Amino acid sequence: MRVVSLVPSLTEAVAVSLPGVLVGATDWCSHPAGLDVVRVGGTKNPDVERIAALAPDLVLANEEENRAPDLDALRAAGPDVLVTEVRTVPQAFTELDRVLRACGAPVRPRWLDRAEAAWAALPAPAERRTAVVPIWRRPWMVLGRDTFAGDVLARLGVDHLHAAHAERYPRVPLPELVAAAPDLVVLPDEPYAFTAGDGPEAFPGLSCALVSGRHLTWYGPSLTEAPRVLSEALRAAGR
Repeated sequence: MRVVSLVPSLTEAVAVSLPGVLVGATDWCSHPAGLDVVRVGGTKNPDVERIAALAPDLVLANEEENRAPDLDALRAAGPDVLVTEVRTVPQAFTELDRVLRACGAPVRPRWLDRAEAAWAALPAPAERRTAVVPIWRRPWMVLGRDTFAGDVLARLGVDHLHAAHAERYPRVPLPELVAAAPDLVVLPDEPYAFTAGDGPEAFPGLSCALVSGRHLTWYGPSLTEAPRVLSEALRAAGR
């Protein structure tokens, strides 16, 4: 089996579960560290010719991260394309199982069982807090409806204020975000790399939680530790 992944979280899932199966991945596939495969461009602009030259049996994609025209071009070039949809934590486990089986996994990997158990054991939040969750600035964009990250936060007791927005990643002016006066501003380090010196200053008087984007938005081995890592970051912001 030869697999090319166009989704960073799926790249990590396949690489740690089925060593040697992955032959290509995007430039943004940063985990596991030292991954030695052919790089095939970005998630939004994959090099179709380079991918076809790798003669993969399967290309892994996601309905949100990858563009339909690119996936159509890949199908026309020959390989099968498996497109995932992940908007909730339970859906992540279902899709990860489907992906790994499609890649030839004879059994469910232990890390996936551990991840599912970690989320199942998560206690009910002692309190619920509101948040805005920027994912970009210049212009400011935030989490909107039906997002995996939004479901992750909800399970940790954080309800983001744009969950009912018509768009999944709406642009919202900064004054409007500040005026909403949420309990928290959750600032992940990807896709925009918010840091202590780049982000919190835009929200004076509001508590800001700097969180790992990989733990908030990736669905793969990081799910095993995500409940603990994110809970600690969110608690720290509330002190």
